[in-house]
Amino acid sequence: MRNLLRYAVLCGAAMLPLAAAHAQDDAAARAQRWQVLRHAIFGDRPMQDGRDVLTLQAPYRAEDAALVPVAIMLKQPEKVKALYLVIDNNPSPLAAHFSFGPDADPREIRLRVRVNDYTDVHAVAELQSGALYSVADFVKAAGGCSAPAGQSEAEALQGLGEMKLRMLGAYAPGKPLQVKLLIRHPDFNGMQMNQVTRLVTPARFIDSTEVSYNGAKVFHLETGISLSSDPAITFGFVPDGAGQLQVVARDSDQTVFRHDFAIPKPNS
Repeated sequence: MRNLLRYAVLCGAAMLPLAAAHAQDDAAARAQRWQVLRHAIFGDRPMQDGRDVLTLQAPYRAEDAALVPVAIMLKQPEKVKALYLVIDNNPSPLAAHFSFGPDADPREIRLRVRVNDYTDVHAVAELQSGALYSVADFVKAAGGCSAPAGQSEAEALQGLGEMKLRMLGAYAPGKPLQVKLLIRHPDFNGMQMNQVTRLVTPARFIDSTEVSYNGAKVFHLETGISLSSDPAITFGFVPDGAGQLQVVARDSDQTVFRHDFAIPKPNS
């Protein structure tokens, strides 16, 4: 299902005239592209204005197109069961799809992504009722998908799958805890040229990440070639006391990376 969805988005986007895909500041062309992508991802399901449901933050002009920070804030996180991030003009526009479990607190999600061309970025929240709400922001960045890794393939693959977790402050019993997860992985997307051999580096990227706490699902994340190298994901969950946060990531070579992080007792 994951690969079928990704390729459906690619094929749907390809139907647009090339001029429309590169009309960087043409609002009508951007709106047309979004309609094609929206249909490819969500079919004929109604989409409502999401300004009262979620907020999207992205830089208007990115400093580094290969490391563009994106933040999504949900105003009523308990009502949201899934979240989508779509980078309209990327070769694979569906950048991330979160599905949340009972222990999630998705009021704030942060990611780093690649941006290939000036583009609208859409965040879509799916409520428990199935209703869809979207917001958009415009980002000026180019070349992020083909930007070289800055090191050799062998160097980029060193420490593959290593993970770190940073707690962002203390937490109280029954209250949300924000953490930042770092995964060591180059996320080669098949568009980057090796600066020594002048050959394209084969694609190898993280395509799914499962996070659970004491056996209960926090979220499942499906990603693709739009995620930045060495992914950094900031998210929240509600610990029920001390326990283990387990992360299981899989890449497109079917290599699985696992790590357990001990979460201390909350402050009383």
